[in-house]
Formats: sequence, C-alpha cells, structure tokens
Amino acid sequence: MVRHTAADGRNVALTFDDGPSPVWTPKVLALLDQYDVKATFCIVGEQAREYPNLVRRIVAKGHRLCDHTETHDEKLARLPAADVRREIGSARDAILAAVPGAEIPWFRAPGGGWSTTIKQTAASYGMKPLDWSVDSRDWERGGVDTILATIKSELRPGGVILMHDAGGDRSQSVAVLARLLPWLVNQGYSFDFPA
Repeated sequence: MVRHTAADGRNVALTFDDGPSPVWTPKVLALLDQYDVKATFCIVGEQAREYPNLVRRIVAKGHRLCDHTETHDEKLARLPAADVRREIGSARDAILAAVPGAEIPWFRAPGGGWSTTIKQTAASYGMKPLDWSVDSRDWERGGVDTILATIKSELRPGGVILMHDAGGDRSQSVAVLARLLPWLVNQGYSFDFPA
C-alpha cells in the first residue's frame, strides 16, 4: 500500500480524486502551475469519458495519473471479482482512450475501501494500490480553515495528501490549495510523486 513519497526527506505528494471536472480541475491546475508543482490525479472513468481533453491537459502539464474506478462505487470491496475487474478496467480504458499510451502507475479505491480482490486486480493491470497518509477531509466541506488545520496537523515528511478536484462543489478545496501551496514552500517542502 503506497502512503509515502518516492523520495525521502522533506517531501510531500499531492493527490486529487474524483475528476476531472470542467469547473474545478482547471483551477487546481492553474494553482499547481503557479507554484511549479506536479501532482497525481485519481481519475474516474465516467469523468474521463466526459472530459478527455482535461485528462490530456493533466498529462501535458507533467502530472501523473491514477485509476479511481469507472463509477466511484464506494462499495467496491464488497462487489464480485468480475465487477471489480470491470470497474478498474473500464476506468483504465477511458484514461487510455483520452491519452493513448499514458502511464497509470496507481489505483486508488474509492473511500479507501480495499480488499484482496481489489489489490490483485489492480496489480494485474500493473498498478500499485495508492492510499494516503493525510486525509484533508475536504469532501466534508467543513471550511477552509478547518481543512487546512487538518492537513497541517497530519502532515509529516514523505506524506501523501488526499484532496479532491471533482465530485461536488470543490470551492473550499481550491481555496485550501491556494493557501496550502505557499505554506508548504515556506515550510521547506519539495513536491514529489508517491512511491
């Protein structure tokens, strides 16, 4: 289970789930560009089919991709093996349709609901299971200050931060990112990908 950056030391990996979104993903990409930061985007197959241009834009900016299932079914761990394979394989197919030949090194289970079947299926596609060490809980939309405080309290060098760029109103996530990036730079963090 991947929960650490590739490099040791004062590094952090930013990950964004549930996209791409035509509203929020471009705002996230603009902020990452502003600070010359590369991140990992965990792509939902349905979203990739709807917005393939955004998947291409993510890759063109030097970010990495992660399979996050076709439909973001949070009950994935309880599904039969054939359904798990379909969820993971269909999302992978959607990503590759948008960006032929793209590398998809990771799979992230919706809601962090893992099972042996999920891990084995992801591995059969050459993907490592990507988890996180810092849950921003931005999906709760508890307020920018609360989300930022959660990240700061959980972050350690080598941390993998879970955030979202789709799946609902992500205005708070974008506002958090605008404050988080300069804070991380001021704290001496470098940006990396998960191991």
